[in-house]
Amino acid sequence: MNDWHRKSPLDWETYVNKLVKVVAVEKHEYEGWVLTVDPVSATIVLATFPENEKGSISFVMGHAIQEVEILQEGDSNMKQRLARILAPKESQAYSPEELEERKNALKAWLEMNHIPVGEQGELGSTLSVAGALTIEPPYGPEQCSSTNEIILSRVQGLLQGYLDQQR
Repeated sequence: MNDWHRKSPLDWETYVNKLVKVVAVEKHEYEGWVLTVDPVSATIVLATFPENEKGSISFVMGHAIQEVEILQEGDSNMKQRLARILAPKESQAYSPEELEERKNALKAWLEMNHIPVGEQGELGSTLSVAGALTIEPPYGPEQCSSTNEIILSRVQGLLQGYLDQQR
């Protein structure tokens, strides 16, 4: 086992959003921007941006890593570029006012359809449906969470229908 494996997740976090050179077994070298490090396997996820090409992602398995050297700190533009890699395509930033408007409209629609709904969380930003499901901002089907798969599926279907009506 090498030093890379002995590091803690907090140590690995210091490599995120930085340009690194990774030396792996058999002297293979990889260079790229660190997106994340898997805390279980110590696998490092690198993003590269070749000129005139779309970016690519590569994985260097933790057990193969022998050395990681930081080459450059990421500026705010690079941090945003890296964050966009993993963001869903439809994802868009909503202002706090837009989120509040979306929440209130969805809550009113659910109440109008006799579905019990309330707000929870410190800021009341999470909707709780019948105490069995929660909907986080920005209040789409992907933000639904429940341990009951039947309720989850049905509410996600209702929510998708509601959002299709709004368009």
